[in-house]
Amino acid sequence: MHRPSGFVLLLASLLPAAAMAQEGPTFSVFGGRDLSVSGDVHKGATAPIADLGPLNPALAGVSAELRIQPRSYDAIYGKANSFGVEMGWPMGPGEWFGQLVSTRSGADQVQVGGAFVPALNTTLPVYGRFGRYKSLALEGGYRYYFSQGELRPYVAGRLGTSRVDRINATFTIPDANIALNNVPFFDSGWRFSTGADAGLLWQINPQAAVGLEVGVRYHGKLKGNDSALVGLGLASINDTGARTSWPVNLRLQFRF
Repeated sequence: MHRPSGFVLLLASLLPAAAMAQEGPTFSVFGGRDLSVSGDVHKGATAPIADLGPLNPALAGVSAELRIQPRSYDAIYGKANSFGVEMGWPMGPGEWFGQLVSTRSGADQVQVGGAFVPALNTTLPVYGRFGRYKSLALEGGYRYYFSQGELRPYVAGRLGTSRVDRINATFTIPDANIALNNVPFFDSGWRFSTGADAGLLWQINPQAAVGLEVGVRYHGKLKGNDSALVGLGLASINDTGARTSWPVNLRLQFRF
């Protein structure tokens, strides 16, 4: 009987590993919800106003004290929508990846504090409405698969940067007929981001897979714009903007 040569046996033993190494890159689309769990849009502050006349001529000579309270991302923006695309390159038991992610959320009007008026011995509610939160993140990292079967659980780590668009705000005191419209609050700019993920991918055929992923993200501080707030004694309230969130995404992955 003819026995296979040692070279043939060696080649046969390397075939699974070689097949895995020769797997092509992947392209993914994903989308879901981004849930803010910590971080403030603005901090609290107390600022005396000697004369409300410049804000409402009918109140000339009337003093007040602005009492602004901190408000979180969850209170101002609630849940955000996210959508992204990814390229992945197999490496070892996992893959390196690069992502482009868009995150957006609108904001409703919320009470941000009060204006205490000594002459009336009362506190008038102060409301704020903030512009839309829009960011574009560029992130990269490594995803480790615990299995190469039909179901592939994984964990991933990432680093990147995100650009957040300029945010203006409108503040009103309806009971005093006062409105400050389109107040510059945050300038557009880039900030550091990092995070981790855990997920499960289901290989529905050799070229396509679907999955569910849950992650945690940290986003650095925003760049505050004090050009209008300093005149009200509130320049410190936007010295913040960092946040932590929990993104939950559905993923569709294609292999070339």
